[in-house]
Amino acid sequence: MKAIIEKANVLVEALPYIRNFYGKTFVIKYGGAAMVDEKLKDAFAQDVVLLNFIGIKCVIVHGGGPKINKVMAKMGKEPKFIHGQRFTDKETIDIVEMVLGGLINKEIVSLINSHGGRAIGLSGKDGSLIKAKKKVVRKLSPETGVSEIIDLGLVGEVEKVNAGILISVERDGFIPVIAPLGMGARNTTLNINADFVAGAIAGALKAEKLILLTDVEGIKDKNNKLMPALDKKKITSFISKGIISGGMLPKVEASFNALKAGVKKTHIIDGRVPHAILLEIFTKKGIGTEVVK
Repeated sequence: MKAIIEKANVLVEALPYIRNFYGKTFVIKYGGAAMVDEKLKDAFAQDVVLLNFIGIKCVIVHGGGPKINKVMAKMGKEPKFIHGQRFTDKETIDIVEMVLGGLINKEIVSLINSHGGRAIGLSGKDGSLIKAKKKVVRKLSPETGVSEIIDLGLVGEVEKVNAGILISVERDGFIPVIAPLGMGARNTTLNINADFVAGAIAGALKAEKLILLTDVEGIKDKNNKLMPALDKKKITSFISKGIISGGMLPKVEASFNALKAGVKKTHIIDGRVPHAILLEIFTKKGIGTEVVK
């Protein structure tokens, strides 16, 4: 009887959140271990379907870097990275599009549908969903001290999101699952960081929340203590001190972009925890780091 009552208490705790978020949109960036471990994949799909059934509209943006690397290796092509970013030539973008827009995207769609959802796969190229431009990266030359442009190939950044497509899909009860590809000048396919795509889409939809799944607990301070909530000033300080670095940088930048565009809150959470989304959204304590204005 005690266990049954505890289950009832969990539902009661979730009730005000369900009421507040009914009819709202959550944009979820899906990546990391949650895309690899079979139990975590199932838990993620169940979370998304549950949110959809209780009236919360979900938009999924997924990554897929490790899978791209594996396919490239099978095809005898060595991945090349410049300052932590994938160099993408014409042959690589074909592989990226095949893996992201085909293999991974349809696997996620099938997984959500197998749990009773109604997912539909898209890439940023479909219906001109994401208009992109080639990403320009600059770095000071240690020899001359002059800023130099680094060519990453067919790597892009979001210029504009056609939110009308997603609104139409959501209105019909479907869950959009989006591969982070964009259409550049002269119909060029561009590979875009999934965190930035998720942030841009959340901003375009004026989403209630942007949720970024990671392979860490969240953002920690210099003493390795998890920070439940951080604002831009504190995060900027953490970056300058090197506390936030590497793969966390695009996540906090995407969070800032989303907040600036009108998203209410963003969350950086540990996708290695089963049902991480539900635990973050429907409990008082939460499990990750909330990024606020």
